[in-house]
Amino acid sequence: MATEVKVSCQSLEQFLVLAKTVRGAALVALINQLLEVPGVYVFGEFLEIPNIQELMTGPYAPSYQLLSLFAYGTFSDYMANAANLPALTAAQRNKLRHLSIVSMAARVKCIPYSVLLLELQLKNLRELEDLIIEAIYADIVQGKLDQRNQLLEVDYSIGRDIRAQDISSMSRTLQEWCSSCEAVLIGIEDQIGRADQYKEHQLKVKQQVESEVLNLKKTLKATGGSVQESEQHVMETREPAAPPDQRQSSKKASKVKGLRGSGKIWSKSN
Repeated sequence: MATEVKVSCQSLEQFLVLAKTVRGAALVALINQLLEVPGVYVFGEFLEIPNIQELMTGPYAPSYQLLSLFAYGTFSDYMANAANLPALTAAQRNKLRHLSIVSMAARVKCIPYSVLLLELQLKNLRELEDLIIEAIYADIVQGKLDQRNQLLEVDYSIGRDIRAQDISSMSRTLQEWCSSCEAVLIGIEDQIGRADQYKEHQLKVKQQVESEVLNLKKTLKATGGSVQESEQHVMETREPAAPPDQRQSSKKASKVKGLRGSGKIWSKSN
């Protein structure tokens, strides 16, 4: 693939040099060769050459228009004005169809076969798929054919030449994109600021909790030690007192025992 790109660059440079040295019919013949040569898909530089700009008016104007069409147009544009343009060779026809696929891929990443058939004016899916495969091998489009859903899924496509009048529109699009990026960046920075504040708050809460836990441990440790010492002191000095109910039961038992031991019977009258 790298070798193919290198050859294309060399071919383009050779054509540029020749286009600056020839005029008239020779220049028209050179344009026809340029539109057929494999690997050359950009033509804006040629349109800026003074010798080619001379073709805008006069008998060779259709050749200049055809070159402009290959730079900026599509196959459907050619068919709409075919009567006023030179006839295309088979190689030129395929190249212009390739460029049309590139133009569609710049707008839509999933192109239905039905749209491609209509735009490229092909008769059947076999011709369409063969043309797409040629474009993929030429490395002007990268993607895959979804035959089940009849779609061309585009991953990558080359850029085409840009008209001077399209630059202002592109500038507006880029400016809108930059504004959107700035808005997103502001939103991200705001989220980061909130996250930092939340993190700082959580850190303070954690430190406060750890401090309270530490103080509580110290308090529990001090309190637990004094209770143990008090319990030990009480055990050494005296026995624990019996509960009131138990003392009352003991007194009743002693009284009953004494009454029985005296051998006397008491009555209410006595």
